[in-house]
Amino acid sequence: MARSKGDTPIRKQYLEIKSQYPDTILFFRLGDFYETFDEDAETTSRELDIVLTSRNVAKGNRVPMAGIPYHAVENYLARLIDKGYHVAICEQVGDQPINGLVPRKVTRVVTPGTIVEPGLLPGDANNYLACIVWQDKRAGVAYVDITTGEFSATEITAPEIEPAVRAEMMRLNPAEILYADEASLENELPGYLTPWPAWRFESARCQQILLDHFETASLDGFGLRGMPFAISAAGGLLQYLEETRPSATKLLTGLATYKLTEFMNLDAATRRNLELTETIRDGGKTGALLGVLEHTITPMGNRLIYQWLSKPLLDLDLIRKRQDGVEYFVNHGLVRAELREKFKPLADLERLTQRIVGGSGQPRDLVAMRSTLQQLPGIKELLPDDESTLKEVSKDLHLCSQELGLIESALEDDPPATLKNIGVIRNGYSAELDGVIESSRHARDWIANLESVERDRTGIKTLKVGYNKVFGYYLEVTKSNVDLVPENYIRKQTLVNAERYITPELKEYETLVLNAEERIHEIEARLFKELCERLAGSVEKLLSTARMIARLDVLASLAEAAALNGYVKPEVVGEDMLDIHEGRHPVVEQLLISERFVPNDAVFDAEERIRIITGPNMSGKSTFLRQVALIVLMAQIGSYVPADAARIGLVDRIFTRIGAQDEIYAGQSTFMVEMVEMANILHHATNRSLLILDEIGRGTSTYDGVSIAWAVVEYIHNHPGLRAKTLFATHYHELTQLADLLPGVRNYNVAVSEADNKVVFLHTIVPGGADQSYGIHVGQLAGLPGPVVQRASEILQQLEESSGKAVRIDPQAPQQLAFFPETNPLLADLDQLDMNTLSPIEALNKLFEWKRKYLQDGDE
Repeated sequence: MARSKGDTPIRKQYLEIKSQYPDTILFFRLGDFYETFDEDAETTSRELDIVLTSRNVAKGNRVPMAGIPYHAVENYLARLIDKGYHVAICEQVGDQPINGLVPRKVTRVVTPGTIVEPGLLPGDANNYLACIVWQDKRAGVAYVDITTGEFSATEITAPEIEPAVRAEMMRLNPAEILYADEASLENELPGYLTPWPAWRFESARCQQILLDHFETASLDGFGLRGMPFAISAAGGLLQYLEETRPSATKLLTGLATYKLTEFMNLDAATRRNLELTETIRDGGKTGALLGVLEHTITPMGNRLIYQWLSKPLLDLDLIRKRQDGVEYFVNHGLVRAELREKFKPLADLERLTQRIVGGSGQPRDLVAMRSTLQQLPGIKELLPDDESTLKEVSKDLHLCSQELGLIESALEDDPPATLKNIGVIRNGYSAELDGVIESSRHARDWIANLESVERDRTGIKTLKVGYNKVFGYYLEVTKSNVDLVPENYIRKQTLVNAERYITPELKEYETLVLNAEERIHEIEARLFKELCERLAGSVEKLLSTARMIARLDVLASLAEAAALNGYVKPEVVGEDMLDIHEGRHPVVEQLLISERFVPNDAVFDAEERIRIITGPNMSGKSTFLRQVALIVLMAQIGSYVPADAARIGLVDRIFTRIGAQDEIYAGQSTFMVEMVEMANILHHATNRSLLILDEIGRGTSTYDGVSIAWAVVEYIHNHPGLRAKTLFATHYHELTQLADLLPGVRNYNVAVSEADNKVVFLHTIVPGGADQSYGIHVGQLAGLPGPVVQRASEILQQLEESSGKAVRIDPQAPQQLAFFPETNPLLADLDQLDMNTLSPIEALNKLFEWKRKYLQDGDE
């Protein structure tokens, strides 16, 4: 975008502003349009599918231009933000031209992580902006949601820092991730990646930024002592917000620090495999655990239950406090119902507070806040005084009576939605405003009565008084009555069927009214801004109340799920144990319509560490594995669980390896993905972890698969730092031999009933190993053609007869696999050889033939 000597003044103004925002699309306000120019125009035209035109900016110089109406800007912004673009909004900041040019400046930069407009936000979900700063084996992570004021930071130390940071990003699922431009960041992270100058993250600079923002002499009170990387990440975020959305920083009144050891760290594979918040198939909530537990009513509650599911607790006291809250609402169904009813009219108090404090609030936002605050006394009355958990919530649930009184005294009962129209401020709130309204009342009344007065005076019964922005107030007379028009009427406009007139007196009163409206509009805008500034002083109280409502909403929601689905309160203990009686899969049981879900126990005895589960496909092995993991996870978020009884020892992490998620697009085969995930599990699991392993080794040949699966079980069982409780589902029946070799291994299988050549899966997990896989039967159930099923049965019989029984493991050498079938083709050839008639040269030829046949080809 080179300048030329003949550039128009407005072109020079545009180029000057654009030079300050080179990496953004600049929306440049011209009248009723936001215009884009040059490369920005080409990008906007292409991405939004709008017409690309051009504009003359100098003699003989035209540049590309594309514009969008200002009143529809949110729709277009949303589409650009979804594609990861940053957009700078440049507004006219004054009505009086300077040197013939209206002043303009960028008022905000909209990025995926800094949007506040309701139409752009992702529903009730958090919209996080995250920041990562790392070096070697340490990383700082900070994140903020500027629509709710949530601001947190942590520091991570790990031998392999990238997987640890990635797991935390998957938990947060930020819309945008900020990082130093000199670093390289993997593209598998969620959200859009935004590089920023590395000097912005210098530790001393970031520390001073935070000190200045919070107006404090030390960061120790925020828990940041000895956390330089966390300070850099948080300080970098704050600087980024000051440049892109300065008003948003007003809502950041505190900074919370946390440690990953405070909650169960779930890696991306586990979150995906257990379908905690979205399904693998379509990414929706229906079919995910969130869809079963989410009975929340308020937007704040919707966000909080998502956070709870993403951060199962490791603190027994905190888990039990949540359980006590859920238990109260389970036992007091009437209170729960009344409370949930009172939640229904509540607006999103967190985001309302942000808009009001951030300067983007409108009268409709204050109306919503007023109606929400009016519900608080009724909510607090329902909370008991004798329940310690809810008493703590009640203590932080402020009634905000002063704030409510301020809004009620200042705001009209039914004000216009925006400040474009007058009538926002209540009569009696401002003597200045009341005086202006009163002084113009006579003129308003005169104009209001003019139509009836003139009809009586002129005898024109169809005479009308109207108004438009071009001519102001006018008198309209139909053509058939023009001869009755008085002499003092002055013709102003001719229409097809009527004439429009004005009178000197009408223009005088119009001037009084319009001047008064302009003055009223000016005063109301000022008073509204002052009102918002006064409410901004209560931001901490408003946000605290919003968060307590969210907590109550989630506790009541979990109680609602427990009551509807027949869940029980689990006992979560510090001991190393897992004892689930008649457990059920919380999602699958909801999806079953015509049949009853078959519950199963998961009771580990004192010595048991690994449970090998065999059985056919479709029999319920994977469902059982997932339900155990979900029950443990639900218990550690404080929820009731789908079981008859449960006693669960605290689990530090849940690892899953379920299914074959093919990632060829990322350059990895299905088997490679399986091995990478398995390696991650073996490197990071502890003896307090829960491992859910399904079909390990099936992505390669049978012999390789059995070898790997066997070795994995041995490693988990024998490693002194591992010995995690493990549910291991497999089709490799050879693994059942491990129960005879390793004292902590137990065999279980899915019961099957065979009668009249029919197989029925009972979905019951029982002790012992399965003796066959029933794979052909499953193929028949899936609809394979009859000839295919019949032929498969014949081939299976031939294989069993020719190759002997399944692969056997030598119990005397448990780490050495005997992979040759009992009938070996090389042994058969040797048996047929007549050693008495074989010459030396024939023997050498025979050896050469066998070597080529059996060792080089490897086909038999």
